[in-house]
Amino acid sequence: MSLLNPSKGWRSSSSRLLALYSSLFVAWSCILMGVLYYEVSGYLSDLSRHSLLQRQHLFQRFDGEELVEALTTSMTFDMKGVDAYGLFDEQFRPLSGPIRAVPPDLPLDGKIYALTNCVQSDDPKLPKDSCDAVATHTEDGRWLVLVRANGSLFGVTRIIWHALLWALSLTIIPGAAGWHLLRRRPLRRIRGIQASAEAIVAGDLTHRLPLSNRRDELDMLAAIVNAMLDRIEKLMNEVKGVCDNIAHDLRTPLTRLRAQLYRIKQQAEEDSAHAVKLDDAIAETDTLMARFRGLLRISELEDHQRRSGFLVLDPLPLLRELHDFYLPLAEEGELELVLQAPDSLPWITGDRALLFEALANLLSNSIKFTPPKGKVILRAVNDLGSTRIEVLDSGPGIPAAERASVFQRFYRVDESDQQGGFGLGLSIVAAIINLHGFKLEVGTSELGGARLVLECRQQLMPE
Repeated sequence: MSLLNPSKGWRSSSSRLLALYSSLFVAWSCILMGVLYYEVSGYLSDLSRHSLLQRQHLFQRFDGEELVEALTTSMTFDMKGVDAYGLFDEQFRPLSGPIRAVPPDLPLDGKIYALTNCVQSDDPKLPKDSCDAVATHTEDGRWLVLVRANGSLFGVTRIIWHALLWALSLTIIPGAAGWHLLRRRPLRRIRGIQASAEAIVAGDLTHRLPLSNRRDELDMLAAIVNAMLDRIEKLMNEVKGVCDNIAHDLRTPLTRLRAQLYRIKQQAEEDSAHAVKLDDAIAETDTLMARFRGLLRISELEDHQRRSGFLVLDPLPLLRELHDFYLPLAEEGELELVLQAPDSLPWITGDRALLFEALANLLSNSIKFTPPKGKVILRAVNDLGSTRIEVLDSGPGIPAAERASVFQRFYRVDESDQQGGFGLGLSIVAAIINLHGFKLEVGTSELGGARLVLECRQQLMPE
């Protein structure tokens, strides 16, 4: 069982929180700037129209040369490219001012209108885009055209957009930098918790999740899990202690019982009914003693102190020794035992004797349950830099519904089977595999029987 790696990039919770905060900030900033632009543009538009209306009323008080003089004087105070005027006679011929033609879209009714194409002229001092304009009929029969450009509104728009861009950049860029710096410490803590959790998953209940001095949410969760692990370890040790004590304490009286039965048998007549019953009693006693030895063996293997004696070893000689050791047994059962392995394999770390015991158990089971004329394959391959060992046979196989249960203590696939055994062999194999941090899978082989795959990757082995 492998644990999930911490989320990277934008899949982490801190990244999602930053994205949510940035989205809300951008949305709120856009709404704020939109409302601000609407209010400011409306205010400036009203102010521009009011100013133009005041100019119109002012110049209506003058006529003749006084009007021309007043208009000329106002030009010295007007902003170039913003305010302009034009004075025309009754036939709309220009008399004075920079505007030399009445805008074609301007009604001659004395009201202020907003024009999209203000003045058609090449003079850079005249407003050309949108503007407010009014045409007034003077008392002496002439026409006065006054215009004021709306460039201030576009200026306000640019200012608002610049402010929005600066606000976004000054928020998102430092926020992204802060996110990158702040997420590193939680990720380091998560990786520390993951390493401890992997050791616990591997079977070492003495490990605990690391705690910091910050006492934050991660520390609260780790403290809760550690308290739970303390309780689980205590209960497991109590159960294990009871089982170990029973197995250890009963071994001595069983040994004495067997010795007494054997002495009584020696005194009984050979091949008598009494001797046959004594043989059956001795056999049952041997079975009980073997089961207790198996339980004590599993208890010994579950003690991880033996990992201190692990060595780096070449699995190829081990596999060849296994093949040579079980070849006579296979030939006796009229089976074909084949070793399939390359010339070299990646080395593994472990206890050679224990690995030999585990593989021998798997191989002997395949030989035992494969019918005559069948085939058993011991295969080893290089799987992406690590060794994978497979045991395949042409026997009846293991039903899919029972593959997860075959490694339980005293479990047997077929209770009526007369092949012998008492359901501890694969439990011992599982204990050895867990001790090494390897992975064992059960499937169906291409021969039609069982396929047991041992992946020698020590990814869950605690430090």
